[in-house]
Amino acid sequence: MKPLARYAALHGYTELGRSLGLDTVELLHAVGLDPAGLRVQDRWVPAVAVADLLERSASASGREDFGLRLAERRRFGNLGPLGLIVREEPDVRSALRVITRHESMFNEAVRTRLTEQDGIATLRIALDLGEPVESRQAIELAVAVLHGLLRGFIGARWRPLEVRFTHPAPRNLRTHLRIFGPHVHFDQETNAIRTNTTDLDLPNDMSDPQLRAYARKLLPDPPYRTRRADTLDRVRELIEVMLPTGRCSVEQVARSLGADRRTVHRRLAAEGETFSSLLDATRAELAQHMVTNRTHTLTEIAELLAFSTPGNFSRWFRHRYGCSPTQWRDRVPQGQPDTRTNGDGRNTEDGQRRRTQPDLAEAAQR
Repeated sequence: MKPLARYAALHGYTELGRSLGLDTVELLHAVGLDPAGLRVQDRWVPAVAVADLLERSASASGREDFGLRLAERRRFGNLGPLGLIVREEPDVRSALRVITRHESMFNEAVRTRLTEQDGIATLRIALDLGEPVESRQAIELAVAVLHGLLRGFIGARWRPLEVRFTHPAPRNLRTHLRIFGPHVHFDQETNAIRTNTTDLDLPNDMSDPQLRAYARKLLPDPPYRTRRADTLDRVRELIEVMLPTGRCSVEQVARSLGADRRTVHRRLAAEGETFSSLLDATRAELAQHMVTNRTHTLTEIAELLAFSTPGNFSRWFRHRYGCSPTQWRDRVPQGQPDTRTNGDGRNTEDGQRRRTQPDLAEAAQR
């Protein structure tokens, strides 16, 4: 079944659409949504229909910032019962952990991952819509909503160190700069918000310790999936950092984690993974987007992904995707997003994983 989202994801849509001269009823019908359903915020609908609606609305209104404008109308209450629980968490970090663990309660398509390294906290946001569709507006909505939640906890003066998007920059950056501040970057490897880890230690002034235990009892176990342990996220991130250095091994990763090789293997096994499977999946995701986005030659990609020769990379790619890197690249018109699926069946995201050589060099030094 395709991932679902609650109608709460479209809170404020009718008012925003009408203010921009849109026929919101016609647009809702066009993607198979019931206009009357907007009044029932807890009703579930296909997440892909929500993403399609946002794209059509942005196109019809001529506003590339449609998703951002919709995000500005969101409040804690739009999270439903989860919002009540999040407000009672003692600090920003614990609030984020509750959100990422239970986000499927309000949107099954959103994937949020928090990692911390060298004093920097990175919140990565991705969408799994169940089929290949344009998702720029939905991504910007999700990132801006999370950004708004962080400002609610930390304070209105807070600004992230950086906000990243995988898609190209819009013609007009005014709304992005107004909402996120000056450090907004496009054509990046992932959609993410980066801030100091010390920001996550700040107390939540909205929290009431007497209500916290009671509020948490309201949370059911995640119905569809449970967040994986921090070890998995940290190993995946270290693989991304170490691949271009040519020193990506389980021993090197274990050393970076302050653990031994057996401990890393045991923790990954508890999550249903092995180091080899995680390395192969991470390498495949990077390879797919690097080949699609044409930033590097195939020889450069082979080197960045730590293959000994371009021929080895080509053979591995063909085994993984059923065609050579050249054939893959030729099938995707230059400048167009790739809409095929990767090796494990998940859909690719528009413009993801576009990395430059300086980006990789910088990552390798962190």
